[in-house]
Amino acid sequence: MNVAVIGGAGFIGSHLTDRLLAEGHDVDVIDDLSTGSLANLSDARSAGASSGATDGGVLKIHHVDALSSEASTLLGMRRPEIIFDLSLFPRGDRSARSQGRGFERALATMEAAQRHGVRKVVAALPASSLYGQPGASALPVKESAVEPRGVRGVAARAVIDLMSIYRERDMIEFSALALGAVYGPRQRADGGVVAAMLEAHVQGAAPTIDGDGRQTRDFVFIDDTVDALVRSAERGSGLIINIGTGVQTSIRDLWARISAGGGETPLEGPPRPDDVPRFAVSPVRARIHLGWSPWTGLDDGLARLRP
Repeated sequence: MNVAVIGGAGFIGSHLTDRLLAEGHDVDVIDDLSTGSLANLSDARSAGASSGATDGGVLKIHHVDALSSEASTLLGMRRPEIIFDLSLFPRGDRSARSQGRGFERALATMEAAQRHGVRKVVAALPASSLYGQPGASALPVKESAVEPRGVRGVAARAVIDLMSIYRERDMIEFSALALGAVYGPRQRADGGVVAAMLEAHVQGAAPTIDGDGRQTRDFVFIDDTVDALVRSAERGSGLIINIGTGVQTSIRDLWARISAGGGETPLEGPPRPDDVPRFAVSPVRARIHLGWSPWTGLDDGLARLRP
């Protein structure tokens, strides 16, 4: 099967690309390298996948902006059956302009899919922006509780509505995966709290946390996330599907696990405006519609990241 991965040189995208190639799929990576890196694809490239020298699929890398006409032309030439779009809402830039461009990228992808006969689009969205400020009794939060929070949440919800329109009008299937706090190898220190704390621990420094660190998050390992993405190529059509563990872990507890209780005391910075105090997503729908459940516990995942 021919597959396109927009944002395929990024943290999640590169791991997804590795998995797809290993399963024998031909993969076109489309990435402007604004946040991704070709170094993330070194395993795939060094294995000879780009020349078809292995039993895996063939990799082609295209340094192209997903919003450009060149990207649409490329999709027309390559004719992928599935598009995975991991580029919509980069973590590092939370400006209103960036969120608007995320919607524009989704629109460009859906237009290209309609024009070139793409069968399905799978989009990765930030779960923490989709569910407002859930109370403790509502956790782990379910997909029926969508209540956009902030500009990013509004834009993410608009992407879901947009894909629904193309599904009804043009019969392009979609799955919108609402991702928890994904962590794992290749994640940049500015790409997530786990990577930032691991870097601080290696350097023997005290991490800076937002607020008092009692806020909780749902940490899901990259391999588990990639498995959900791959399964969504053939399942879960027309749905928002949470990808997380359903388990809350506080930021302070995360640091205690990473530092084994012996690290510097975290420095408290100002809390983020409109931050979510407690958060986790229910994986029940993923289990039903994707046949997916997380299997990597936080301690096991962290153990795989320690030098």
